[in-house]
Amino acid sequence: MAIRDAFDLTFSGATEVGFTSYNQAVRELQCFIGDPVASIDRAIAEDPGFVMAHVFKGYLFGLATEREATAVAKACHEAALPLAATTREQAHVAALGHLADGRWHQASRILEDITIEAPRDGLALQVGHQIDFFTGNARMLRDRIARALPSWQSGMPGYHAMLGMQAFGLEEMGDYIRAEQLGRSAIDIEPRDGWAQHAVAHVMEMQSRQRDGIAWMRANPEAWTRESFLQVHNWWHLALFHYDLGETNEVLALYDGPIYGVHSTMALNMVDASAILWRLYLGGIDVGNRWAAIAANWRKAGAGNYAFNDAHAMMAFVGAGLDAPAQTLLETQREAMRGSDDNADFTRDVGHPLTLAIKAFGEGNYTETVRHIRPIRAIAHRFGGSHAQRDVIDLTLIEAALRAGDGALARALAAERSMARPDSPLSALLSSRAANLSEN
Repeated sequence: MAIRDAFDLTFSGATEVGFTSYNQAVRELQCFIGDPVASIDRAIAEDPGFVMAHVFKGYLFGLATEREATAVAKACHEAALPLAATTREQAHVAALGHLADGRWHQASRILEDITIEAPRDGLALQVGHQIDFFTGNARMLRDRIARALPSWQSGMPGYHAMLGMQAFGLEEMGDYIRAEQLGRSAIDIEPRDGWAQHAVAHVMEMQSRQRDGIAWMRANPEAWTRESFLQVHNWWHLALFHYDLGETNEVLALYDGPIYGVHSTMALNMVDASAILWRLYLGGIDVGNRWAAIAANWRKAGAGNYAFNDAHAMMAFVGAGLDAPAQTLLETQREAMRGSDDNADFTRDVGHPLTLAIKAFGEGNYTETVRHIRPIRAIAHRFGGSHAQRDVIDLTLIEAALRAGDGALARALAAERSMARPDSPLSALLSSRAANLSEN
């Protein structure tokens, strides 16, 4: 059994019925809506020998950055290994195997090669794009899609997703004008494309266009929230615009509502919850007992699986005043650094020193915070995330310099931020505070 899709790609072991469910899962993933796991499970139930259905499910769980999800990804890889497959599909199976074993970079390279040969393989493009995000590879976020885009055209299924991914890659490489154009074009085609929605929000965040960002996010929230598993992250983007404007009540209302009103245990959602509370913490805002729930869920999640998550877990432990889990996290990171997977490097290069810095900040040891963060700023992309997400590192460093009374460093960092974000009220506030420190 084999099916050929609209792009002339072969899908071994598939029937029309199973492939219909597979296609639904693809569309759901491209928009970040619905339940692609349920859709792909239906495809597997219909066609147990459908190799790409097993691979697709494995990718979903392999990209979750959670230990239990990784176990599912490994099981999917094992199920796919003996099945009939084309050369392209065999490459997908190999890529999944590397991803499930924590070899993100090797998986990325195989997916890159797949799309050089088959530029209309939308799944390979999207999974590769997500790996580029999780490994902080801005160049490939842009170029992986750029290579394939000439083979796509308006009217093709999933074309909006290609535009949305290209928009995000352009934004991460600082090409804001074209990024916004492509992101808006993607939304014009498919208003429910949460990734394209978020790409335009990133542009406005980086350009300090807070009011434009609020207007963009509030214009049609029904489109990007309905059944969307990216909605928490997009609500987080809206909260960032209000945060930069100093509108703390709006930020807390968003936190208590769509960001963490429901105490999600998904790592991606917990990252956003920790990240927004930490920004408020840096500003001396009392967030009451909000830290307790997120810290409790980070304790259940464990640590040492993905360094980016670990840093955000430490924020929650510091905010909640929990020393024991903070110490356990550090010990788990030390164990992770002895591993052979890519996370060992993520943790060694950036994650562990940043986690130590966050703990030191919570202890009031601001000089120690500065000491840990300064060497990693230029390489912080290595442990993943976007420019907007990693901005919390700079904010922590600036606040630590201010609290340490290091006027020269604080003024230098504030001037740097004002150059990068000249229209940001937060930049102006930090510059004012730095200027008020006496010369050292």
